[in-house]
Amino acid sequence: MKMSDDPIGRHQRTRPRSARLHLFNSGSETFMLDVEGGRIHPLSTPHANTFEMALRLDDPARAEIMALSLGLLTTSLEIAEPPKTVPVKALSLAIAQKCNLGCAYCYAQQGTFGGKADKMSPDVAKASIDQLLQGAKAGDKITLAFMGGEPLTNRKALHASTRYAAEEAAARYVSVGFTMTTNATLVRSEDIELFQEYGFTLTISLDGLQESNDQLRPFASGAGSFDKVAKNVNKLLAVDSRSYKVLARVTVTPQNLNLPETMTGLLNMGFDGIMFSPMLSAPTGKQEMQGADLDRLLDQLIQCGELFRARLQSGQILPFTNVIATLKSIHAYRRDQYPCGAGGGYMGVSAEGELYACHRFVNDDDGHMGNVWSGVAHDKQVIWLSDRHLQNQSPCTSCWARYLCSGSCHYDAKTHVCS
Repeated sequence: MKMSDDPIGRHQRTRPRSARLHLFNSGSETFMLDVEGGRIHPLSTPHANTFEMALRLDDPARAEIMALSLGLLTTSLEIAEPPKTVPVKALSLAIAQKCNLGCAYCYAQQGTFGGKADKMSPDVAKASIDQLLQGAKAGDKITLAFMGGEPLTNRKALHASTRYAAEEAAARYVSVGFTMTTNATLVRSEDIELFQEYGFTLTISLDGLQESNDQLRPFASGAGSFDKVAKNVNKLLAVDSRSYKVLARVTVTPQNLNLPETMTGLLNMGFDGIMFSPMLSAPTGKQEMQGADLDRLLDQLIQCGELFRARLQSGQILPFTNVIATLKSIHAYRRDQYPCGAGGGYMGVSAEGELYACHRFVNDDDGHMGNVWSGVAHDKQVIWLSDRHLQNQSPCTSCWARYLCSGSCHYDAKTHVCS
């Protein structure tokens, strides 16, 4: 669709103008999203023009009254209240607060989170797992994640923690899943055997193909890391009857915005899934996305979406996580009040054993939630769950996309205001 053929216009289609309805085009048709109910209604041309005129005149109330009269809006829904507590079902261990790469934008500041380079001791790892299992009942499912820095710089503790968690969970008839985010430069054969035995989900941080990745994710020495990563990814993907998943996560900065090329290249490498995540807030301020960059990001994501649609029409579903997750959100439309489990069912653990709202808040007082010996500080969790509840967030309450976004990443929201 050409811009001149679009009566709503690119920026008008994306700018929140009514908290209760949203107009969008697909080909020659105009549709309306009922924000509260999640229903999508096709509109006749006269109705579409009337709605659009009211919104262009900055009169959303008029558009909403018309939609109500036509039976297109949900009239009443229960207002969700913040929970007082949420049991923790997933922990992310900062098992190594150090890294062998030198990414300029790294939110973890090369894994140290603004402190000293460190690694988690076996005692802290054991206490973390015990704390996670403490509240689990037979039949429950829990998740143990390994983060950094680079987790494989503390290989011994990672292997021991995995085996201990699996044994203790089995003794309690609890199902445990394992995940790890890694730069994949240090993967060895014994690691692959561990991933295969315990069915890990691996997320490989890889910021594109060789040129962009080597520029954004060099070794601490300054040398490029892509060749090493690609070699190890090939080893990971070559395992017969593989029980683990290998996903790619691309941090998008102003320097690697050619997303269709990146997506196609990573798919050709054989990844089981690909996700793009914009760099909105970096401790150093380097490589952060600005307004013009975000406009370009939207255009690039639309191009990726068109590739996804073209393949879908030919009977193939590309493992493009951004689109798949969005489609699931639209289809299920659960009206989630939080973007993720951070501070609720999911928390991060520092190398010293302190609990934080998630892995991004390690060493950040704003997200401190207790420690692995005494457990979650209930008073802090209550405040967190209340303050970050969607109905208490601004400008979320006036945004048509609030139930698709649920307020976005809590960490990014600290410094990046949606517009």
